[in-house]
This record gives sequence, C-alpha cells and structure tokens, in this order.
Amino acid sequence: MAKAIFVNMAVSDLKRSMRFFEALGYSFDRRFTNDEAAALVISDTIFAMLHTPGSLRRFTKKDIADATRTTEVLLALQLDSKEAVNAMMDKVLAAGGKEAREPGDHGFMFERSFEDPDGHIWELFWMDPSAMPA
Repeated sequence: MAKAIFVNMAVSDLKRSMRFFEALGYSFDRRFTNDEAAALVISDTIFAMLHTPGSLRRFTKKDIADATRTTEVLLALQLDSKEAVNAMMDKVLAAGGKEAREPGDHGFMFERSFEDPDGHIWELFWMDPSAMPA
C-alpha cells in the first residue's frame, strides 16, 4: 500500500507560488526544493511538488496543462470544521487566490473552492459522515 502521495503540478512562477502557499500557513521541505521545484508540505503524508514547466517536462512526454484554461485535476483537502474551511478561504483570498465557485452546504458536508495563482483548483471541505442521509 502507498504510504504518501506527491501530486506534481506545473507553476509559471515558482517563487510566487511558494509565497502564496506560505501565506496560507503551509511550509516547504527544503531538502526537495530548489530553483526548479518545491515540495509543498500539506500533511505528514501529503505533498504537492510545484514544478517549473521545464522541471515537470522531465517526467512526461505529454503536453503540460495550462490550469488557467483547462481543468487538469481537482485537489480536495479535508479540514476539521466548517469554521476551518471559512478561515482557510479567508487566507486564500487575502493571499491573492480567487473563489472558484459558490460555497456548498449539504448539512453533513460544507465545501468551498479556490484557484491558486496558476489556476489549479483546490477544494476545501469539512464532512461529518455520521450525519450523511441514508
């Protein structure tokens, strides 16, 4: 079984992306960070590798998606509460991210969505599975 996940994604300005995620309270593993890529630490087992296009090209022969024009993936992060979702979204907006769609409140689940500076879509959600309808 897998022990961790490293999501690899292209960013147009690595330093700008690093500043954005640091403003949200995240850090980077400096052992895996240089001028071409940065290891964003989301949790003990979840990482996003932010690559310059040239760095990411080393791993694929396919075209690299421009997340400002096409959706490549939706990244969903579960937070501890509805309040935590709103607090993180406040940080996102203050750091220059933009809300991707209206919030969704389903009773047992609350969600908000944002685009980072490169257009990648991140979902923030809280869920109480015990409150799910049958």
